[in-house]
Formats: sequence, C-alpha cells, structure tokens
Amino acid sequence: MHYIYLHGFASSPNSNKARYIAERFAKNQIKLEIPDLNCKDFYHLTITRQLKQVAASLEKQVEVTIIGSSLGGLTAAYIGEKFPQVKRLVLLAPAFEFLSHWLLTFAPEVIQRWQQEKYLMVYHYGQKQELPLSYDFVLDANQYHQIFLKRPIPTLILHGKYDEVIPIQASRDYAQQRYWADLIELNSDHILGNAISDIWQAVEDFCQLSKV
Repeated sequence: MHYIYLHGFASSPNSNKARYIAERFAKNQIKLEIPDLNCKDFYHLTITRQLKQVAASLEKQVEVTIIGSSLGGLTAAYIGEKFPQVKRLVLLAPAFEFLSHWLLTFAPEVIQRWQQEKYLMVYHYGQKQELPLSYDFVLDANQYHQIFLKRPIPTLILHGKYDEVIPIQASRDYAQQRYWADLIELNSDHILGNAISDIWQAVEDFCQLSKV
C-alpha cells in the first residue's frame, strides 16, 4: 500500500498536520508521499492541475491510500473517483462545495475586481505572505461538485464541529448520501490543530497500520 498526503489550499507539505502525520507514518516505517501542490506557481493553481499532478504519481502504484486536507481532501475524493488503485480515502475537513462557502467571505466588489484584473492577492500560509491567484481558479472550481462523486470507496471523514471555513454540514450531507463514508465529528475548527492526536488514532485504526 502506497500512502499520499495532499495539503490544503494556500498551504504546503510543511504544514503542521502534514509533518505530524508524516512523522507518525515514519515511526511505523512507512513512507508518506507529500507532493507540493503549489508547483512553485500558486498564481496558476487550479483543482484540475492538482488532479493531473497527483494522477501522474499514481501510474506505477497498485494500491493507494490518500489522505487529503481541505482542498486536498476534495482533490483526493476526485482522484479516488477516477483511479481504481485508490483503495481508501481519509478526508480532513474536506472542501466540499468549496466555492459556495469561500466566495461568501468576499465583498461583491472584491470578486468583481478579481474578474476584471484577473488576479487576487491571497494570504498563503505556507509562504507566510500574500500571493496573487488567477481568477481561473474560480472558473475551474465551478465544475467540481460532490454530486459527481459516486464510487463506493471506503472513506473516513474527520471534520471539526466549529469549522469556520467549510461548515461541518457539508461533510454530514456527503456521508449521509454515501454508505461507504464514515464521519467523525471533532471538537475543533477548520485547522483541526487541537485534534491532531485524535486524527492520527483514527487514521491508524482506519488504515490498520498496527497490522502493517
């Protein structure tokens, strides 16, 4: 089994969750692949680009488990839909219906200016600075909706009850409509920083790492 971790939007392979989970995998003598979804070009980031990047790394793999955080979780779900070698998914605060939640945080004039100027300055947590993001990100994301995710692949979702970015109801709806998905609700927010040990325990059990 090959394991991949996909970080979230405006994040990086050096995020606290990514490093913590990688360290735990290492203690189990298992390598965790953590691709940089920024590709040194945050401006041209799109979900489609992330899908192509991850798909390229699956070509030589037979069995894969993908752990995805936030937008990485949405990407993981779409990869699982298209590639039969993906056998399990762990989704951390997955960004289902991401745009409908995220765009509401912007004033209408900001979105209008984004369309006109073709870029928006977005704070990048990995780089710790604001970086420009093309409006193509929005146009591309408009085509990705969870109604298209129908492959019955064992899925574990961990979502904070007090998520201020992606409401937990998004994951509740997803799990309720898919018998193969289990949801664990955590007393946390979108970052899930205070629940990292609970997350690892759930990942370890779901992936049966103690039996590896």
